[in-house]
Amino acid sequence: MQVFTYAERPDLADRTDEIGDAFPEFIHHADVTVVHWHRLRAELPELQLVLYDEERDAVVGRGQTIPASTANGLPGGVDEMLERRFGPGPQEEADVLSALVAIVDPGRQGEGLSAPIIEGMRRVAAAAGYAALIAPVRPTWKERYPLIPLERYAHWRRDDGLPFDPWIRLHVRLGAELAEVCPESMRVTGTVAEWEEWTGMHFPEDGDYVVPGALVPVAFAEGLGVYVEPNVWMRHSV
Repeated sequence: MQVFTYAERPDLADRTDEIGDAFPEFIHHADVTVVHWHRLRAELPELQLVLYDEERDAVVGRGQTIPASTANGLPGGVDEMLERRFGPGPQEEADVLSALVAIVDPGRQGEGLSAPIIEGMRRVAAAAGYAALIAPVRPTWKERYPLIPLERYAHWRRDDGLPFDPWIRLHVRLGAELAEVCPESMRVTGTVAEWEEWTGMHFPEDGDYVVPGALVPVAFAEGLGVYVEPNVWMRHSV
């Protein structure tokens, strides 16, 4: 199993659509990522990663990262970092590399393939001269507890003292520290009809709804549904 940057292996970057979808459909319609996400590959290929299984000639994972600034504290989340980098305003000088997403093909989960992607991000951060890798982590099991505030959930522990959530736990095992909760990392806005198409559910009246795959309820009012996803900031030294 090897990790390459898109710049090193553009042929493998062209094959990332081989990776099965690990996210609920609505995540692919987030307000800011639909505008800027494609620019990561086009403008920062040296910071995007692909996990390649050479024995099976299969692309089985990917990792997206972006330079970020912590001069005024941790960023607001995925949306804010994309806007700061690619939006119309002035760019801040980056002092860390931030993960945006790390994905393993759902058919290969349980094989310990997430760790090489995170370790690859750390290597890329170090090679680029950054002192740290930060990550707005999407806790794997938070969707099972959408009514529990993430500020509490993030600190749940198992009997052995390690974090309850598998994704937070992996970061901790790789040496990361939990910094703080990122309450508004991504926003997804859609009409009732769009949300019904994305989820297969019906939303006959205004209110908050628990939606499969969502970490917190989706709020519906006046014909629109708004989902504001919280993440957990983890910090890795490199």
